[in-house]
Amino acid sequence: MLAKELKPGGIVLHNDAPHIVEGVRVQSPSARGGATLYKFRARNLVSKQKADFTCKGSDNMDEADFQRRPVSLMYCDVDQVHFLDAEDYNQYSIPADDIADEMQYVTADLQGMLALVYDDQCVGLQLPVTVELKIVECDPGIKGNSATSRNKPAQLETGLTIQVPEYLKQDESVKVDTRTGEFLGRA
Repeated sequence: MLAKELKPGGIVLHNDAPHIVEGVRVQSPSARGGATLYKFRARNLVSKQKADFTCKGSDNMDEADFQRRPVSLMYCDVDQVHFLDAEDYNQYSIPADDIADEMQYVTADLQGMLALVYDDQCVGLQLPVTVELKIVECDPGIKGNSATSRNKPAQLETGLTIQVPEYLKQDESVKVDTRTGEFLGRA
């Protein structure tokens, strides 16, 4: 895969370890004949350390040899989160600290989660782009406020707090973008 084709969320091998790309910045050349540089911010899936590297657009990047396995949430304990493989019923455990951000969107019946398995070890979790979550706590809407586009904080069933339009009430379901944490609409 060419470096210019790599997007956030892509997984490549860098220094013999799988890295997930979290950000890409393009630097155009200042002189004629100069090469466009692609600056990547990535996270090592095994050690969880951040890495920055720069490539020319025509450089070849090796894709990491790993599997994406469909999983469902089994249970959480104090320091581990346990998932069940939907195809072969293997169990995967991931340290809760490593996937704390992802767990803000995970419910017991969430479909479309993928475990990232590298060398028979689960090294990460990939969520669907949007999830449906229920509002458990928010301020009540005031009649007549639907004409303005003001927002209010709402706490969702997973503990995540997002900004929602004023007309939404408690116990309604909303769609949330897992990449940005933004409200997308009613579910």
